[in-house]
Amino acid sequence: MSRVLVTGADGFIGSHLVEQLVRAGHDVRAFTLYNSFGTRGWLDHCAPDVAGAFEVVAGDVRDPHGVRNAMRDRDAVLHLAALIAIPFSYHSPDAYVEVNVRGTLNVLQAARDAGVHVVHTSTSEVYGTARQVPITEEHPLQGQSPYAATKIGADQLALSFHRSFGLPVTVIRPFNTYGPRQSARAVIPTIITQLAAGQPTIRLGATAPTRDFTYVADTAAGFIAALDAPRAIGEVVNLGSGFEISVGDTATLLATLMDADAKFVLDDQRLRPTASEVERLWACTDKARALLGWSPSHEGRAGFERGLRETIAWFTAPGALAHYRPGSYAT
Repeated sequence: MSRVLVTGADGFIGSHLVEQLVRAGHDVRAFTLYNSFGTRGWLDHCAPDVAGAFEVVAGDVRDPHGVRNAMRDRDAVLHLAALIAIPFSYHSPDAYVEVNVRGTLNVLQAARDAGVHVVHTSTSEVYGTARQVPITEEHPLQGQSPYAATKIGADQLALSFHRSFGLPVTVIRPFNTYGPRQSARAVIPTIITQLAAGQPTIRLGATAPTRDFTYVADTAAGFIAALDAPRAIGEVVNLGSGFEISVGDTATLLATLMDADAKFVLDDQRLRPTASEVERLWACTDKARALLGWSPSHEGRAGFERGLRETIAWFTAPGALAHYRPGSYAT
């Protein structure tokens, strides 16, 4: 058992990670973004067997003192807190620098002082459009959005603390995670919520780009595997499904799985600037298998379809759609 701090625990991946950590017997402290409503994001919707089985500390990664206090008596920190929506990064890049870069620096400084193992969250967006596939961890980095640029900076800060100070750091680089609770700023929930609401016209951005969609339970399992993987310290490790599919084909598949007759139309406001669009992502996961002993349970096309069915079941359960505004563009 490890005493673990999870930043960004109130988010999509973070809440699933907290659940898996608790079920695996870890002592979990969930660091959530403070708000005056007293809500804890998706942690308020955790499974009954997990609810109440972890500690919650509200704060902000931009506050070094709050981060330092949250780090006390922990063995490891799984750092997921970040601003992640790409479209909003065009609007407010300064906020992304403050949260993704400055916030990560605060986590690293606190971890260094406390002697805590850091598992830092990267993103496949740092690769930009693939120059060769599958994408290995040695692929060149290219920030095609302010979001991606800040994540490259955060990744390099984390690795620099390992090289400069010997801080045990592992960088986990997930590819396009999807599943229950995901924000409608992402393409799969965007499609599912519009279909579930019975809208005859489904609005999308670019449909030609391809992605390696990874089910959230697999992503969370990869983070947990990194807690006990000494050979991964100082390394960057991809997490992906090993399956590449276009956004357009994903939309068609979702309509088929949901038995929906819908027309897909281009919504210009959902398009990225031309040079900012990442056209192709497909993960090589050999390193994850070798260093973490991890492999996706939702692998290949069959695994993707199974994951989509599980995701659809959650979004179409009574009350779930009330968390979303189908058809509204979420940046």
